Amino acid sequence: MSRDPSLTLIDRRTLLAGTAAVGLAAALPGRAFAQAKIAAPNIIKPGTLVMSVNPTLPPLQFVDDRGQLQGMRVELGNEIAKSLGLTPEYVRIEFAAMVPGLAARRWDMINTGIFWTEERSKLMYMVPYERAAISFLVARGNPLKIEKWEDLAGKAVSVELGGIEERRTREVDTMLKAKGLAGITIRTFNNFAEAFQALRAGQVQASTSIDATAMFWQGRGDFTRAVAGLFPQTATFAFANKTLAEAVVGSLNDLKKSGYYDQLFDRYGVLKIEGDTFKIDGPGPA
Repeated sequence: MSRDPSLTLIDRRTLLAGTAAVGLAAALPGRAFAQAKIAAPNIIKPGTLVMSVNPTLPPLQFVDDRGQLQGMRVELGNEIAKSLGLTPEYVRIEFAAMVPGLAARRWDMINTGIFWTEERSKLMYMVPYERAAISFLVARGNPLKIEKWEDLAGKAVSVELGGIEERRTREVDTMLKAKGLAGITIRTFNNFAEAFQALRAGQVQASTSIDATAMFWQGRGDFTRAVAGLFPQTATFAFANKTLAEAVVGSLNDLKKSGYYDQLFDRYGVLKIEGDTFKIDGPGPA
């Protein structure tokens, strides 16, 4: 991919992090394995909670100008690891590889806000912790005057491959055609950094995102959030191991009681789950 001189240093680092095949973030130091509340075979590495993340969704998960992982989901993952007496470790990888990698025990936990679906809940143990909806970003100032999903008729839209955002974009395409309107030309990319870059370069007229990320880019002045609040649904952590999933449920309930969960979500302006307790939602693997 050619380098866009308009990208900031954060943009470039985010793009590089998203397109890298696999990279490990430095683990937080100083945690003794003897303090761990969970061990093998329920985790893949002694004293460590290994989490997959695609750090291309600021402010929820991104790489700062020092190359460090940041964001609400990273902070929450770190706090969960701490509560379990484990060292957090992150594998940076595109979303499409996360579910197969979890099944192959390349990481313990998917920490990227994977949306709950009935199909997925039969493949993994999913623990809802966040609510989010879909937005469509457009060029700054919204020169095409896109104000509702019907205005996307005939437009090209970029989106990350394999996630719920792609699925919802295809649903909008179906909805448009059902109303007798032109459909969407959907262009998929390996990660959101590439999808947003396509919008910045004028290769598409819109890009699909979750609301919090769309608000971040609009706040920075990069894009305009033209359509928001579509398909509200639940984001989750996902696990292959039920014992670990149950331990994380306990950690989340403790963080809720302590006030940490509410304070973190309020600080980032992210919607919390409904109800006061966390639990596994769905049957998990057969």
